[in-house]
Amino acid sequence: MPDVDVHSITLEEDDIPFEEDIIRNPYHLKSWLRYIEHKVGRKAPRQAVNLIYERAVKELPGSYKLWYAYLKRRRLHAKSKVIVDPEFEKVNNAFERCLVFLHKMPRIWLDYCQFLMDQRQVTRTRHTLDRALRSLALTQHDRVWPLYLKFVRSYDIPDTGMRVYRRYLKFFPENGEDFVDYLKSINRLDQAALKLADLLNEEKFTSKHGKSHYQLWKELCSLMSENPDKVKDLKVENIIRCGLDRFTNEAGALWCALAQYHSRSGQFEKARDVYEEAISKVMTARDFGQVFDAYAQFEETMIEGKMSAASEFEADEEDDIDIELRMARFERLMERRPLLLNSVLLRQNPHNVHEWHKRVSLFDGKPKEIINTYAEAVRTVNPKQATGKLHTLWVAFAKFYESNKQLNEARSIFKMAVQVPFRNVEELATVWCEYAEMEVRAEDYERARQVMREATATPKERAAYHDASAPVQNRVFRSLKLWSMHCDLEESLGTFQTTKAVYNRILDLGISSPQIIINFAMFLEESNYFEDAFTIYERGVSMFKWPNVFDIWNTYLTKFLERYGGRKLERARDLFEQCLDGCPDKFAKNIYLLYAKMEEEHGMGRHAMSVYERATSAVLPAEQFEMFNIYIQRAASIFGVTHTRQIYEKAIEVLPDTGARKMCVRFAQLECKLGEFDRARAVFMHGSQLADPRLSADYWKHWQEFEVAHGNEDSYRELLRIKRSVQAQYNTSVNYMSAQMLAAAGQAEQVPTTAAADSMKALEAQAKAVAEQAKEEVVTKSKLLFVRSTEKEIVEATKEENPDEILLGDDDDDDDDEQNEAQKPKVVELAQQPVPSEVFGKLARDEDS
Repeated sequence: MPDVDVHSITLEEDDIPFEEDIIRNPYHLKSWLRYIEHKVGRKAPRQAVNLIYERAVKELPGSYKLWYAYLKRRRLHAKSKVIVDPEFEKVNNAFERCLVFLHKMPRIWLDYCQFLMDQRQVTRTRHTLDRALRSLALTQHDRVWPLYLKFVRSYDIPDTGMRVYRRYLKFFPENGEDFVDYLKSINRLDQAALKLADLLNEEKFTSKHGKSHYQLWKELCSLMSENPDKVKDLKVENIIRCGLDRFTNEAGALWCALAQYHSRSGQFEKARDVYEEAISKVMTARDFGQVFDAYAQFEETMIEGKMSAASEFEADEEDDIDIELRMARFERLMERRPLLLNSVLLRQNPHNVHEWHKRVSLFDGKPKEIINTYAEAVRTVNPKQATGKLHTLWVAFAKFYESNKQLNEARSIFKMAVQVPFRNVEELATVWCEYAEMEVRAEDYERARQVMREATATPKERAAYHDASAPVQNRVFRSLKLWSMHCDLEESLGTFQTTKAVYNRILDLGISSPQIIINFAMFLEESNYFEDAFTIYERGVSMFKWPNVFDIWNTYLTKFLERYGGRKLERARDLFEQCLDGCPDKFAKNIYLLYAKMEEEHGMGRHAMSVYERATSAVLPAEQFEMFNIYIQRAASIFGVTHTRQIYEKAIEVLPDTGARKMCVRFAQLECKLGEFDRARAVFMHGSQLADPRLSADYWKHWQEFEVAHGNEDSYRELLRIKRSVQAQYNTSVNYMSAQMLAAAGQAEQVPTTAAADSMKALEAQAKAVAEQAKEEVVTKSKLLFVRSTEKEIVEATKEENPDEILLGDDDDDDDDEQNEAQKPKVVELAQQPVPSEVFGKLARDEDS
């Protein structure tokens, strides 16, 4: 033990028991540990403790616990010294002696290697790490390699580090990205690119950092494009183009990397060619944006470089021309951007009709390019895959020739267009219509009619209109759009017979619409074929059902009445009855009004009243009030206002509450005009049952104004009593429900407080009182009378005492004379008024005449 001075150590009296113990049991580990703990606790000199450790490991050389504690203590003592101190070499010697016996313990190897790394002994550390890998089992190498890699990254030993990493990847090939990062850190970019390329070629390789294959490709391309002078062992262009074939949806960055590689290599024209190739091949707008921005920045950089070089040195004429050429090239690039972007979108979807139209607009003022674009468009777009309406391309193509006065070429385009297998019939029909309209604009009317006859001709192989399996050319003859235009052309340019034949053909095919029926009938009327027109109306009403037939019936009945008036009254009545049979309430109003008007002008008044009465129940509920108003107005005009009483009564009975209240007010106002104030009061009483004072204040206002104008003190009190009764009636149900809910809540509480119980009792008592009052008022309400009540009944009903009545007297302490005067019967003076002439209706007008 050369590192321990034995002569300088003295044995103390307290050490004797421990010495005797280890003499008796030299191979007992705990005896040595107790002795060491004793010496450490007594703060013995370091040499004395180390001597005991040396003696212990000599007796027990295979004890990991002793060696580990001993070496740890020696390392702690050495850390306080400089690394050139001899103490470090003594500790290294101790490690070496330990590893003779414990060479299978990875912890000892790791501590030893870390201790050597702290001493900056590079070669000895590397040799020791290699010895550790040779000594330890293969399953324990994963504990050594992290320290080994840390060692090679800590010193500038690139060649050694590369060799170490290659050995490391033989056992852990999944960590190849760490090797790439290390190569980048030591500026060995060529080897880094090679290793990254090898990783990409491995099909089963998975990045432990979560990078996708595209991200690794992008990283490789960036590495090669940014360092073309250092990456020489790889064919950069071939690799990037291989990535372009694999990652078509993410090609923008790869194209930019390839162009950047050539520009950094000084091959500027080659870089420009790459940019041009890229913008002609990218498939998405995002990739196009990346490439175009990089291209524009490249051109700007080149121009700036040339201008800066020209400013530093004297520029000759050739340099000026070069700068102007580059400026023109840059401006041309910016002008081409919309067209280039359109090309990208068309490559992405060549069947996009809208983009083809947009491309044509970009060539404005260039007829040759426009024609080529249209020709390419109609040749490229598949009718079954078209995004948009394909026929617009054909039509626009033909109109372009038409606008340039080349009608023969336009006709050729239309003739080709009508042979295209469009997706639906409407597109082909539109093409035929545009063809005919072009001929009309060219004032070749006979050719336009011939085009429509050709379009509507029945093909040899007929097919149903909605049969998607058949070609559109076999179904277009059933297009109503085509036939409508054919009718218009024949009416304008043809004869009566040809126009009639076209309309009849539409009816025979069964494709007519209500508008076609009306147009055909009106055409016949204009030619004075009235009965033929009515026959067409009859065919129309038999072809269609409600609600489509409404326009036909409305026009038919109106035209019939204009033609015949009252000469064919029975036939007109039959038509109206036929129309009203099954007529929906939505369309009944106009028909009934037209029917009633006919009866008033050409028929009998009672028939008209019958029609109005039927109309009040046949129209929509929202139109009933208006219909009753019309009914009342016409009845008063024909039979006099007294005849309207029955209508008012029916309206009040049929209409909902809102309309019934309005009718009650109008009925009462009528009776007032006739001087029947008792009847008016009875009407107000009856309507009060439908008027909640909280919501119908206008109704009670009208009644109050009536009582002020025509009533007395008793009738006014009766008004107030009825108002309170009605208000209580509307409040009873709400109060009753509230009382029931409060009672249920009180039963749910098992142990209510005293205050809560008192509150519940008070609410129940209040609800009971309201219910009693409601019963009394219901009895009073049952005595409300209607118009035909006798005067005796009214007097008896008003004799009931009302404890809440309002005293209208001047003073409360009138003398006896005034009371006697009040008890005397009052004399009511009745003023005579003339009976209005409206009461007699037409009778009064007849007598006057």
